[in-house]
Amino acid sequence: MNASFISYLPAKLMAMVFMLFATSVAQASVVIHNTRIIYPQDDKEVTLRLESKNQAPVLVQTWIDSGDEHSTPELAGIPFVVTPPIFRMEPGKQQVVRLAYTGETLPASQESLFWFNLLEVPSQSQEPGQSNQLQLAFRSRIKLFYRPSNLPYDVNAAPAKLQWRRVSTEHGLALEVHNPSPYHVTFDQITVLAAGQRHVREPAASGAENMVIPGGRTRFELPGLKMLPSTAASVEFQALDDFGVKVPHSAEVSP
Repeated sequence: MNASFISYLPAKLMAMVFMLFATSVAQASVVIHNTRIIYPQDDKEVTLRLESKNQAPVLVQTWIDSGDEHSTPELAGIPFVVTPPIFRMEPGKQQVVRLAYTGETLPASQESLFWFNLLEVPSQSQEPGQSNQLQLAFRSRIKLFYRPSNLPYDVNAAPAKLQWRRVSTEHGLALEVHNPSPYHVTFDQITVLAAGQRHVREPAASGAENMVIPGGRTRFELPGLKMLPSTAASVEFQALDDFGVKVPHSAEVSP
């Protein structure tokens, strides 16, 4: 999941938070009970459960984009409808959000990637001395995978089909992975074993930098690897499954 503070708000929310002021850092308190969303082609809709951990009511807006972190609901232009798009959440309550695919043509031979957005706007404090504080909006994003039916094999087989090789770049040595599968593969930690040493690549802050798309290639920098080893190298990596569980894998690395 990606989460970030934003300095703008969609137009429908701007007037509602314009007069709020702050001295403290905001914390996201609406919990998304998924780390990713899988939308099978044959489903009419999928649901997402949210839970408010706030001590006061909050206003929530939800929408889907195709990868632009600066998108707004008015500009997203994607083939999904989110219901409800704007709602109030009371403290400790839950809310079910429904996502429905509107039927526009998407590739049938591979997954398509979108992002679910949740914008949380806290209410203005009514306590004495708190009226001159700015309540910052907090935005969270998680991946939404639209999965066509009749793909050639199960998603859990995709990590084993990845092809790894060492490459030289302007910044030094890197590990390149090619994904011949129709699925997106998301990584956690990646470790190269070469000449008796372990070279670890920790996950990046951006979710997009930890993933290889169907048919695509991604390079991971390895600052600790200064020269190409003369011996064979292998890679150990953790791939995230549909439930966000880290599943260990290993493979040989081609020169």
